[in-house]
Parts: sequence; C-alpha cells; structure tokens
Amino acid sequence: MRKISAFALALAFSISGGACAIAAPPAIWSQPTKPFKITDNIYYVGTKGLASYLLVSDGKAILLDGTLAKNAGPIEDNIRALGFKLEDVKIILNSHAHYDHAAGIAQLKRDTGATFMAMEQDKRALESGTPEGDTNYGIIRFPAVKVDKALHDGDVVALGQLRMTATLTPGHTKGCTTWSLKDTDEGTERQVIFPCSVSIAGNALVGNKGYPGIVADFRTSFERLGTMKADIVLPSHPQVTGLWEQKARRDAGDKAAFVQPGLLHKIVERSQAAFEKELKAEQK
Repeated sequence: MRKISAFALALAFSISGGACAIAAPPAIWSQPTKPFKITDNIYYVGTKGLASYLLVSDGKAILLDGTLAKNAGPIEDNIRALGFKLEDVKIILNSHAHYDHAAGIAQLKRDTGATFMAMEQDKRALESGTPEGDTNYGIIRFPAVKVDKALHDGDVVALGQLRMTATLTPGHTKGCTTWSLKDTDEGTERQVIFPCSVSIAGNALVGNKGYPGIVADFRTSFERLGTMKADIVLPSHPQVTGLWEQKARRDAGDKAAFVQPGLLHKIVERSQAAFEKELKAEQK
C-alpha cells in the first residue's frame, strides 16, 4: 500500500459515499481575507489559502475558480467589496475539477447568472461532481455544475478588452487548464499566467485505471509549461508562489513585487523532480 502524503490526507476529508471522514481540509482554505488588486485589471477575491481571481473590463468580469462550496459566500462578499455587483460577473472559468477549486462554482453560477466554461476533458467530472482517476485518498465529490461551453486547447475567452487563452496542461486532472493573458501593471504590459497544478497530490501514477494516460499527460504538461514565459504567476494555491509575501512587499512600496520572471520554470522543475521520484517509487 502506498504511503498517503500529508497533503493528500488533508485533502481527503470525505471518501466516496461520504460515510468516512479522514481529515478536515486546512482551516486556511476557508479563512476570509480582503480582496486586493494585483494588476490593473486583476483582483484576488479568494480566501487565505485558496485563490479565486476576478478579471475586469468595462465594468464586466470573469471569475476564475470557485474554491470550496463554503467559500462561495465570502467570494461574493469580496466581489461586492470591490464595488461590483454579482451580475457583473459574466463568465466563470475553472482551473481543474477538484473540490477545492470547483465546489463553489455551482452557487456562484446561480447567484451571478454567469456562463460557465471549462475544458472538455474535465466536463464529465464537473457535471457529475466526481473527479476522475485513482488516488490514494479516495473520491472527494463536490456540487455538480453544468458546463455551458466546453473549451479546447488554445481557445480564447474574450470579455471586453480581456483575452484569456486556455492551454491544456493535463495530469493533475484530465482537463487541467493553464490560463494566460496580457495585462497592464500600472501601465506596463505583463504576461500573466494562472498555471494549473502539476503536483501529484495523491494521484496514482502506476495502475491508474480511471486515468491510464496520466504519466504521459504529466510529461506533456511539464514540457508545455516549460516553454511558457510569465512575468506574473498566479496559482490556485497562493502559497505556491508566496503570494502573501509578494503582497506584503507591494504594500511596503515595491510596485513590482508580483513580477518574478523565471518563477514558473522553477515551479515546473520542482514539480517534475517530485513526479519522477514518485513514479520511480511506484514502479518498484
């Protein structure tokens, strides 16, 4: 039996059928925090431990990720705190079909009336509320949500002046989607990337009957992300880039605190090394 990682144990607060509780999700994942501006048109509206981003143009907005179901209300509060109405959110996007990033989407979609778009490969999981693939922590379900428009690799989602490109970077889930766009940061153009996770996070790499192509998909994603350039990296788990430390530096006067060229490649290198190590261990 494979050893359950600390991350996977924290993740697995419920098992298929909901009868067995292993552990609660980290408290920081639902800890409210005030929204704040990152670039000229991108705002953080998530919690302390799970990211949700609001991208605005001409008074309308795109919301990326809904985090936990219990976080939908706080996300809505943050949107209002920025001076927007919920109905200003016209499009909701998702990074991937796991409960800590997708569970709040069903309520957010109902309350905003927004169109929900997601990668085709994650559509079945999102619409069933059941992630696909074998893990070492079981199945963690989330509220199912209808995908109004299925996206494909390279599709561009447009709203006002916003142009968000969807890049399929599978492995973590079948439809794991890295989002990218150009935005201005106090007038300076920046390439902003919202990378989908390339961490293993409890996924079985060997003998994964629910996701037999997982190893090849991870390697494809490492290659794809390794060629992408980013001035600003905004992850779904803020601790991945030290986002709160970046914010503290910016609040202290460092206007370029979120600008870290090369950071994306460092994240990919660390994740790939961890992947190869885990794969080798599972193959023994």
